[in-house]
Amino acid sequence: MNPTTIIATRESRLALWQAEHVRELLMQRLGLSVELLGMTTHGDRILDRALSKIGGKGLFVKELETALEEGRAQLAVHSLKDVPMDLPPGFVLAAVLEREDPRDAFVSNHHGSLDDLPQGAVVGTSSLRRIVQLLARRPDLRIEPLRGNLDTRLRKLDEGGFDAIVLAAAGLKRLGLEARIRSRFAVDEMIPAAGQGALALEVREDVGELRAMLEPLAHPPTWLAAHAERAVSRALGGSCSMPLAAHARWEDGELVLEAALGHGSAWREPLLRTQARAAPADAQQATALGERAAAALRTAGAGRYLDAAPPPGTT
Repeated sequence: MNPTTIIATRESRLALWQAEHVRELLMQRLGLSVELLGMTTHGDRILDRALSKIGGKGLFVKELETALEEGRAQLAVHSLKDVPMDLPPGFVLAAVLEREDPRDAFVSNHHGSLDDLPQGAVVGTSSLRRIVQLLARRPDLRIEPLRGNLDTRLRKLDEGGFDAIVLAAAGLKRLGLEARIRSRFAVDEMIPAAGQGALALEVREDVGELRAMLEPLAHPPTWLAAHAERAVSRALGGSCSMPLAAHARWEDGELVLEAALGHGSAWREPLLRTQARAAPADAQQATALGERAAAALRTAGAGRYLDAAPPPGTT
């Protein structure tokens, strides 16, 4: 293994915080010498269109995987919710770290919560998952697209373009911006995205020594929850053009998985929701829990909803 481990990371302030966090872990716990390789991904460069229209969240990881493949970096740090459900051949997730707050945050300069918004208020988000759940609670809202890094989204709110915006609480907390949160959505009223709040460490499959070193950094409860959440999306052919939410939490020794699916094009159609629970002892059993939840959604009519979703990369 190289004497210095290079971490490939996006160059947004949040991504750099996440990479620095992992760098400190590697230095303090494993005694490694670590440097960062900042990169601007395709997803970072295109800000005038929703991710569902330009190819999905995988656009945030492809350049980093190229750096791993070419040997310019040995490790990539991702927000797990941005990682495609199926990695390219030759790549694996070596560890998923303990999850930060997985909830979505309501951010506004004039209103304390979603219920406080006036009729027809403008809410900013480009996440289809958030759009269908917001409209399920408040069909009167006007949802407008909002792209860019965290600071850009907050600036657009402050400039008066929105009455409120919805962001991941974890990112705001990590950047010391928790004071901007007016309220947090309970996970049963706004189910998070699969993997939301967790960091993933991706490496090449053939770097056995590094994979073994990173394994102790994994947080087993988060790791199992993430397997269940991601299995829902994988079983339904998950893509960024599909309004799907999946979140698993531990409760009295059981993993309780909540999942919801919105219509692929008619966002005001009723949400399909399901809950499943089990006490998985390993990743295979956690994956089976997610597949069971996906099957329940299909029984509830998911096929019709999925068929209506445009292919990834189209409008």
